[in-house]
Amino acid sequence: MQLYLKQSRFARIDDFIMIRKALFFLAMVLAGAPTLLAQKGKIPAYTVPITRQLVHENVDKQQRNLLMSDQHSDTAFVIENKPEASEIATDAVTRQVDYLQYEIETSPKMEQRIKVGYLIGLADILEYMRLGWKRKEVNPTHFAQIISLYKKLIEVNNAKQSLLPYISHFPYDVAYTATLPRVFEENDSYDSIKDLLLVKYAGQYPHKTFQLLTKNTSSPKADSLIKAIGRMYPGQLYSYAQNNDRLGYKIRSIQDDNFVKTVSRLSEQKSGQVYFPFLDNLVKGKITVEQLDAAKDDRVQYYRYLVETQIDYARRALSGDTAIGFKELTARLEKKAKDEFVNEINALHESPDAVRYKCLQPLTAQELYYLAVLSDGLIYTSSYTNGVFPLMMKKTNNRGDSLLLGVYFDHYRKFISQAASYNTLKNFFQTFPNKEDAVNLMTTFVTGLEKTKGLEDGVDVADSYASIYETMPDLAKQMLINIRNNYNRNVKAQSTRGIAIYNILNKLFLSADSLNNIDLTKELGIPPVYKVPFNSLANDKGEVITQMFFYGDDDGKTDFEIFVRMFNGGNWTVDQSNKFWVVAKTVKGVPVYIYANRPLPNESDEDYMAQTALEEFFQKNNMNPTITFHRGHSYHAPTSIGYMAPSSKIVFMGSCGGFNLIDSILKKSGDAHIISSKQIGKRDINRPFFTLLTEKLRLHQDIDWIPFWKEFRAAANITGLEDYVPPYKNLGALFIKAYKKETGEEDL
Repeated sequence: MQLYLKQSRFARIDDFIMIRKALFFLAMVLAGAPTLLAQKGKIPAYTVPITRQLVHENVDKQQRNLLMSDQHSDTAFVIENKPEASEIATDAVTRQVDYLQYEIETSPKMEQRIKVGYLIGLADILEYMRLGWKRKEVNPTHFAQIISLYKKLIEVNNAKQSLLPYISHFPYDVAYTATLPRVFEENDSYDSIKDLLLVKYAGQYPHKTFQLLTKNTSSPKADSLIKAIGRMYPGQLYSYAQNNDRLGYKIRSIQDDNFVKTVSRLSEQKSGQVYFPFLDNLVKGKITVEQLDAAKDDRVQYYRYLVETQIDYARRALSGDTAIGFKELTARLEKKAKDEFVNEINALHESPDAVRYKCLQPLTAQELYYLAVLSDGLIYTSSYTNGVFPLMMKKTNNRGDSLLLGVYFDHYRKFISQAASYNTLKNFFQTFPNKEDAVNLMTTFVTGLEKTKGLEDGVDVADSYASIYETMPDLAKQMLINIRNNYNRNVKAQSTRGIAIYNILNKLFLSADSLNNIDLTKELGIPPVYKVPFNSLANDKGEVITQMFFYGDDDGKTDFEIFVRMFNGGNWTVDQSNKFWVVAKTVKGVPVYIYANRPLPNESDEDYMAQTALEEFFQKNNMNPTITFHRGHSYHAPTSIGYMAPSSKIVFMGSCGGFNLIDSILKKSGDAHIISSKQIGKRDINRPFFTLLTEKLRLHQDIDWIPFWKEFRAAANITGLEDYVPPYKNLGALFIKAYKKETGEEDL
């Protein structure tokens, strides 16, 4: 409201009175349930003219649709684990809406035309509330505020007053939903409302703002939003500046902002992406386009510039100076590390070391460091342990402390987690001349997680513990003590986020020792992590539906042929009648169905067409796969996750790709038990896994992971098995599940 007061200056005393009224109304709404539930009692009987019966019926229909959309009761709207909020939301959707219908219909002050407009608007609001909360664009705890605000806006609109002061303090979802009705377009303040909503949207959804600006380039707020949001998302600014549309022209026409001008110039060059990661330093004159031109075709020199700039930005960040485009730089560095070096040494895994690691020789210790930390989930175990790590340590004169100091501790939690996973952490710490420095580093490793952005640092801490517990028990004990100390510190500070993070880590770490008898389901409220009951995998008919994803490259075709041979005989048969997929079916025991798309040519995306056809088949027949197998390279994994059914309880990913991919899986299915590999999946390991799992399903057995994994190890006793991570050891995934359960947060 302060912003509004400064802008309007109150030329008239009437304006001041109006604002006072708006503030009073806001206070009443924010007061909560007592205000919203004030109109108790039976709604008086009233007659609806035949000309408006249909619009009333549509309001009633939208009420029912909204109540049914929560997949619970048809008479109440249920917000999970929030009974009081559910009651208020239900009252708003039912009685408050009913009463508003009555007030609109019986009002002697409203024209007949305007009554229809308000009723149509009410139906539109209810429909958007249903769609919006499903898309996570409307908070269901705001339902009561939306209806109350709409009622107030009707009153203000009838008095031909400005609506603006009454919406200014509400969050975007409330303000936008309540002003949806087209009847408000006749209000003199409507254009100002659109501008205010644009600003509110930018505050709530900054990453989507440019998309909205494409339709609002004429807004007086457009220039300031381009400048502000562009600094937050320079990659988007660059992309939209390239477009030959109104927004692209708008961006390129801004001349009073050096940053926007620089991005606009880069967007007009064919190789603008080459320069873009260096944007902040280009604006500051620390590097030139000419320098980058000379290096862009030299993979080592260009990668070197990226690393040098990353280290420079990391140094600045320590003093609170965050460089514009830091995320974009890191993303570019990650891509170059993978494309130019990691993929090459992975592909040469059967070649002699002198051949395999030749491309690494020109790189410095810091450059090798970023190869490691930015290829988490992609770099092979042997690529790390035999190539990157020993060469990195050699080039830093076997001084781990100097290495971390040289990169200003950028991504150090990822490095420690990775080193623990690959069993090199102990060797790394032995290179510290002062052993106390290693102790202090591990203390810092688990400290201050509540201040970090997102959950990736917390996941790194969680993922490191299992390996440290097995190889460095004394360090594991100290980690547990540090976790408890941080928990107590956050309790004293009353940090809700910190309490949640450290309580979860404490429980997870304790569960690593079976003697502690930690029941994570009981302690953290997450589904069982050591067992998947058969009943949770079977549908109402007692069938288990499994889906396998194949891709149309040579490896995918070979794997598909092996799959068909594996299940075509004995207790199984394979139906190959469909042109897009095949179905392996049991002929004895529990009905288990394994649907696998055909690996049609991927050059023309026909494999994606097959996956889409199978997805449509599942939807049409109301079939919900509970087990998902990804059979393809790591770069195909996001596609498999995109098609993956939310009903999936067991997800076998092969090479999983680290935090981001695991988080994507859990966003699709929060109950998923994830089996991943630190390396590319091996057929000789995958086959016994599939065989063992499907046989247990056929025999109506629960999947008990600890004994299952012992059987699996015995059946696949070959090199590479150590890279496969069972669900109960995937502490990072368990951490994400528990945090979401504890806080209700989805977007991490």
